[in-house]
Amino acid sequence: MRKNLPGRIINMAVRHLFKKPATILYPNGSMDIIDNYRGRLKYNPSDCTGCGLCVRSCPAGAIKIINEGTKDDRKMKAELNVARCIFCCQCVDSCVKTCLSYSQNIDLSSLNKGDLKVQL
Repeated sequence: MRKNLPGRIINMAVRHLFKKPATILYPNGSMDIIDNYRGRLKYNPSDCTGCGLCVRSCPAGAIKIINEGTKDDRKMKAELNVARCIFCCQCVDSCVKTCLSYSQNIDLSSLNKGDLKVQL
């Protein structure tokens, strides 16, 4: 049985009154993001061949690659469903031509569900 339990609780409460908070007041505070943080995807359509490896390797099914051109003239377009993306970046790792990469963009929230499907 622990002795002096109320004394320990009061001691800890007083110590934590004078410490800095562990959180920041975002968006008013500054966000320190590490270099390898996986944010929103970036897409380079000029190098894309439309192989679909990124689509097949996405465990959440959040990415779609669409060819809007003809067979000879490829105009690739990528669509990301941010609501389904789990930011594992498996699509970035599986892209042979390195058309996909991740950015430091972390502000992806929205109140409208339609805004969560974005064109890359």
